[in-house]
Amino acid sequence: MTNQEIQLLLEKQRKYYRSGETIPVKFRIQQLKKLYNTVKKYETEINDALKADLGKSHYEGFMCESGLVLTEIGYMIKHTKKFAKRKRVPTPLAQFHSHSFKQPVPYGNTLIMSPWNYPFLLTLDPLADAIAAGNTAIVKPSAYSPATSRIVEKIIKECFDPEYVAVVTGGRSENTALLDQKFDFVFFTGSQAVGKEVLRHTAEHLTPAVLELGGKSPCIVDSSANIKLAAKRIVFGKYLNCGQTCVAPDYILCERSVKDAFVTEVVKQIKKQYGENPLENKDYGKIINEKHFNRLCGLIEESKVVIGATTNAETCQIAPTVMDNVTYDDAVMGEEIFGPIMPILTFDDFDTVVDELKIKDKPLALYLFTSNKKHIKRVTTELSYGGGCINDVVIHLATSAMGFGGVGESGMGSYHGKDGFDAFSHYKSIVDKKTWLDLPMRYQPYKSKFYEKLLHIFLR
Repeated sequence: MTNQEIQLLLEKQRKYYRSGETIPVKFRIQQLKKLYNTVKKYETEINDALKADLGKSHYEGFMCESGLVLTEIGYMIKHTKKFAKRKRVPTPLAQFHSHSFKQPVPYGNTLIMSPWNYPFLLTLDPLADAIAAGNTAIVKPSAYSPATSRIVEKIIKECFDPEYVAVVTGGRSENTALLDQKFDFVFFTGSQAVGKEVLRHTAEHLTPAVLELGGKSPCIVDSSANIKLAAKRIVFGKYLNCGQTCVAPDYILCERSVKDAFVTEVVKQIKKQYGENPLENKDYGKIINEKHFNRLCGLIEESKVVIGATTNAETCQIAPTVMDNVTYDDAVMGEEIFGPIMPILTFDDFDTVVDELKIKDKPLALYLFTSNKKHIKRVTTELSYGGGCINDVVIHLATSAMGFGGVGESGMGSYHGKDGFDAFSHYKSIVDKKTWLDLPMRYQPYKSKFYEKLLHIFLR
């Protein structure tokens, strides 16, 4: 799509939004129901597309993408009426007689830019929130997941007129053309590098934005942890979608006294969950493209491999890999891995680990496996990170009852459920002042001492 076509599309959406059609809550819920039914209708095609792009099995496609989308849309259908109501708040005595309230209103014309690793989930989830809040939307899916982009486009075209919700496909030129336009709100999910470019563009127009980024999310395993269960859950979360998950445990910080036992259990779990030859497992996915496949292969240091490191360049597959005796100086610790490589570092003192994490970039997620309540309190209260789990991984993002988002280097803003509605809304603060009484104390000339005393009373 050319710059001129994008500009024309956005102008049509501006005109449609100004008509007020998207504002009534009844209309929003109708559109959400339409989207829900269409996603259900194309569930098989969605999962086929995810298989083509990322090698995901239909089970994983539903569990991690289409099923979660249906859950989010269903949640918004149920709660949008309540979310859209004005919220009455206390009014100071000095403003007698009046009432004060906060009114959520849509931002207006929004842009949603989604990534390739969960291309259906991370496109339709924020779209459901944008619709619930009463916005129009232009959706830009990733060029790296073309099959999923096609089914997303098919669903949206079947559900909505383009002046309400539209899809723009393509690559960098389309991304740039979109970001050059003045939207009322931008929602971006992707890498830190691209996130910085998005923020530079939105700053030009003073456009508010939510950035869902990533980073190196640590997973701490201390000596009090249930090692067998920790290994089982970490293997699931680390190698889900071949490690191409923004909240995957990027690396393990394991207490030295239990490290050998932990490594042994991790090896057992990899064989149990993925088989002796994971690359022959039909439910094991692939790396998105050759570029990322080659990057990941360059992070593997053969001398430190405990299991895995087998690859298939033709299918862009890398077996679940574990590297032991890793240090912060190794290449695998120099960037977000975003692949099926698990580096294990050891520590002797928990307090030192916490102090070291305080000075690192703020991650999107952090995980702690422990039965030590003091350790839980330190991590949850002292460290800054987007979100996480105690004695599990990844699952904190799979609920509409909690917001999901990053902090600092891992992003800004959050969404899912009420947080998603709020992200796509502006809350206007309004005082409705009655006309039958007008207290004189605020007006000049300021002469009366009596009024001054009253003002002190009212403002306390």
